[in-house]
Amino acid sequence: MTAISTAPAGAGARPGASPAMIWSALLVIYFVWGSTYLAIRVVVEADIPPMLGMASRFLIAGALLAMILAIRSGRQRLRVTRRELLGAGVVGLLLLAFGNGLVAVAEQSVPSGLAALLVASVPLWLILLRVAGGERPRLFTWIGVGVGFTGAAMLGLSGGDTSARPFSIALVIIGSISWAIGSRFSPRLGLPKDPLVASVYEMAIGGTAMVLIGLVTGEGGRLHPASIEVSGWLALAYLVVFGSLLAYSAYAYLLANAPISLIGTYAYVNPAVAVFLGWLILDEPVTSKILLGGAIVVVGVGLVVSAERLSRTKP
Repeated sequence: MTAISTAPAGAGARPGASPAMIWSALLVIYFVWGSTYLAIRVVVEADIPPMLGMASRFLIAGALLAMILAIRSGRQRLRVTRRELLGAGVVGLLLLAFGNGLVAVAEQSVPSGLAALLVASVPLWLILLRVAGGERPRLFTWIGVGVGFTGAAMLGLSGGDTSARPFSIALVIIGSISWAIGSRFSPRLGLPKDPLVASVYEMAIGGTAMVLIGLVTGEGGRLHPASIEVSGWLALAYLVVFGSLLAYSAYAYLLANAPISLIGTYAYVNPAVAVFLGWLILDEPVTSKILLGGAIVVVGVGLVVSAERLSRTKP
């Protein structure tokens, strides 16, 4: 699961935006974010405690991003109000500490591709949150939700064909729900208008919370830097530089220059990339149940996104 700034996106492409730049940024989002599930799996398999490992990822990335912004635009760019800081803190807790953090904990036994497919259900949880808030989606949307959750149920049951434990599957689902809650309510929290500045504080607060959670759950006693494999350090560095800094910059560019309908296509591509890389590099099992369940989830999400897009365009 990737940290995504939830600042409001533009409704359409900005006039004069370079198609080449837009598609370059999309390719970064497609493949880099899809590969983060693999990198997380490598990190936790290299004896790096999951919460502390992800905490270091976001704290380092947040510090580097803050330094880059301060050098380019001055420290005043990082100034935020108390409300903006509080909003970024809530989003950091929901998306990073409980969203990304729980997925990392789960990936100690859940294959990276399976985790990515389960996380792909986030748009379905968003619909249920909207219903709980009093909205009434279209019938076509409900069909997509039903199809998507059928696929998610199949994925949950298919975990028995892999190393995944039921508790770990549940953690991925809880993390996805937390991510959906954070995404749903973030526009009401008064986040900083600059998505990169919002990301700095989300990563700083979310990362700090993950350190505390890791220490409370005993991860500190499991942290032995001298015994960590080189692959673990390389995967962690990849998450910092590519998974956070590069992908954040690409996403921020897309928010300002591309229609949200185009940006949202990463939800279809990321799981496929994660499943392929997990199979190719870590020899993770890709059973017929996983492929079928994953395909059904993606179809369900596609139906939901299509229905919502139609409802927005109709007068």
